[in-house]
Amino acid sequence: MTRASKAMRFFLFNASVFITVGIWLTGFDKVHWFLYLVPGFFLFAALVGICPGLILAQKIFGKE
Repeated sequence: MTRASKAMRFFLFNASVFITVGIWLTGFDKVHWFLYLVPGFFLFAALVGICPGLILAQKIFGKE
């Protein structure tokens, strides 16, 4: 299983923070519950280092 690099983990962490700030500025009660899943998955991938999207992309396009 491929683990995400430090740069990828940093990107995922920053993306989850920016999405969460956008949700906060919009209003937590105004956004759909589905929007909370994306930063949750990004934060999980950043903390653990296992990125399902990266694994799926490598299975589809092959390893470089």
